[in-house]
Amino acid sequence: MHNLDRRVQLLLDEPRYRKVTKEAKRRQVSVASVIREAIDGLPASEDRRSEAIAEILSAESMPVPGDPADLRRELDRAHESTG
Repeated sequence: MHNLDRRVQLLLDEPRYRKVTKEAKRRQVSVASVIREAIDGLPASEDRRSEAIAEILSAESMPVPGDPADLRRELDRAHESTG
């Protein structure tokens, strides 16, 4: 275990507090432990960036409309369908 030498005050709204206390009870650990583990689960920014680059570079190429207006319409349709 790491040496815990920093104190943090964290304000939560009621739904988040209930959620984290429920998880702490389920796992039989402290609320602070649940929050520390959530922080530990965050990817390092370099990892996130590297994964994003790898995903973009490994994506299949796709046809892109030559007319910018057609491209805009296609992007708008795609955005609406994921909306």
